[in-house]
Amino acid sequence: MAAHVLMVQGTTSHAGKSVLTAALCRIFARRGWRVAPFKAQNMALNSYVTPEGGELGRAQAYQAAAAGIEPHVDMNPVLLKPNSQTGSQVIVLGKPVANMSVREYHAFQPTVWPTVTAALDRLRAAYDLVVIEGAGSPAEINLRHQDIVNMKVARYANCPVLLVGDIDRGGVFASLVGTTLLVTEEERALIKGFIINKFRGDASLLDNGLTWLEEYTGIPTLGVLPYLKDWRGDEEDSLGVEDRRKRTKPNAPLTLAVVRLPFISNFTDFDALADEEDVAVRYAVTPAELAGADAILLPGTKSTVDDLRWLRTSGMAEALLAAVAGGTPVVGICGGYQMLGRRIYDPEHVESALSEIDGLGLLNAETTFAAEKRTVRVTGTLTGASLGEAGTPASGYEIHMGRTDVAPGVAPLLQLTDATGAELHDGGVTPDGLVCGAYLHGLFDAPALRRGWLNRLRAQKGLPPLPVADAQPDIDRLADHVAAYLDMGAVERMLDEAEYAPLTPA
Repeated sequence: MAAHVLMVQGTTSHAGKSVLTAALCRIFARRGWRVAPFKAQNMALNSYVTPEGGELGRAQAYQAAAAGIEPHVDMNPVLLKPNSQTGSQVIVLGKPVANMSVREYHAFQPTVWPTVTAALDRLRAAYDLVVIEGAGSPAEINLRHQDIVNMKVARYANCPVLLVGDIDRGGVFASLVGTTLLVTEEERALIKGFIINKFRGDASLLDNGLTWLEEYTGIPTLGVLPYLKDWRGDEEDSLGVEDRRKRTKPNAPLTLAVVRLPFISNFTDFDALADEEDVAVRYAVTPAELAGADAILLPGTKSTVDDLRWLRTSGMAEALLAAVAGGTPVVGICGGYQMLGRRIYDPEHVESALSEIDGLGLLNAETTFAAEKRTVRVTGTLTGASLGEAGTPASGYEIHMGRTDVAPGVAPLLQLTDATGAELHDGGVTPDGLVCGAYLHGLFDAPALRRGWLNRLRAQKGLPPLPVADAQPDIDRLADHVAAYLDMGAVERMLDEAEYAPLTPA
């Protein structure tokens, strides 16, 4: 028997679709259901690597973890990673197929649609429940004919849809009603409930509005979810970065500055640092915002060459060099690691029309881009050359196109073993240990490594060390929160009453 299917769509980007999908995965998994997430098409620079070496959106990996299962590329069959203002790298079932402009991708969508439906069918055949996440809004009338992630998916599965509105941004009643008016009658019939997200204050003040909303649309509001303070999960779009830029900890003794690159990717690499009670993470876009930081982090990027140019034109490169000269540590991850080197070569023009470009020159290393992408999980330890004691455990994943060669005598940052069992070194460290970098995403997710490095920064300020903090199961706090304010009885009834479309024969 095919699985039950439930879809979460939103009136806007950042309304809470990814978060609610994760919460529902957790809630039903705790009730004994076999649950899997699904998102047909994801546009995100935050990505993750499956055990098989496939690439998918980081949000779907988080949702899979919430469901208690390993991520699989079927959960996100199409991933778009923007590498310019008008184009993206297109990844299908975990592997890159081409770089496409918007028009080229729109022409490609009919070709990839059977891949999307086949992936959903495989999940429906293997699980009790598939929780589907939409993207943006289903009411973007200029994109209706190219939309393969919202109502087209809901119609294919003939599944109930929960429509989420973000009241924190204002205009939630207009956005909910407007969405129902701009979708087709067939699509409107699939919307079985509204959810109002991120509410602050006395929810009873909404009562008359909720009554009117149901009378006007015929659709009940199944929950008003209060704003959940100090919660964070893996997010997929740039709005997540902007939220992080607003967060401050004025009394934190340590300040880390993350360079907010225009094409920043995997900014979730630094969330574990921001969760530490003694750390304030600042996303910096001007040289002044680097000043006074105890360490600077140069993150990954989907466009190393363009972001390297931005560093120079914005004055950030000069500020980085000055900070290192003044004794501030700098850590580069993935594209940030590539930028730290002396030179970047692109003989096949993988990233740009340039064949080569100077790096920042902070690390004696050179990078050569290549068309083949490396996506692999790795485990290992620090070498002891920087960040922490030799043998400190490290793990994560690599996603990059190219190879970085350090000069003879440059100490590596990490000793790793990949999924094939091959042993390798990753990264490089300057002789004084002040500048280092590596390809490893998730480097700071390891508690002992993270706290060991932070304690080194504390020692430089004359502060005593802190113990390794226990990991907090934040997904359970989110699931408890959603379950307390969402009418789960109504959700279960709509699942039982739905007349789902049959699986397409393989």
